[in-house]
Amino acid sequence: MNVDLPLPLYKKLTVTFRVEPGCLGPDGIDHIEKFCKFAKQDVATLDSDFVRWVITPRFDKSLLETEYKTNNKRLDHDKAQKYLRVFGKELDDFEEHLQDRLAELIDEFLGR
Repeated sequence: MNVDLPLPLYKKLTVTFRVEPGCLGPDGIDHIEKFCKFAKQDVATLDSDFVRWVITPRFDKSLLETEYKTNNKRLDHDKAQKYLRVFGKELDDFEEHLQDRLAELIDEFLGR
């Protein structure tokens, strides 16, 4: 594979992160959509050569907080880890970095 060519979108890892409205405070439900757009713009460039980000509200608690897909197929934890290792990343570090960044963005969004 020629690493100079950009990865086609369908081969990128789609990372869907669902944000709980409550993390924005008691009136978070009123701000969650705007926050998700704000966060998506910020994280869009993180690992963008092989990751496509989806930041969305988590209204349905039965849905996973973080979900991984490639080529429209859902990846379990092990497969997501294997995918990221190709790019020299560890899944636990990857998730921790995303959660830390989102915590910073929440503070920024709320003007703290």
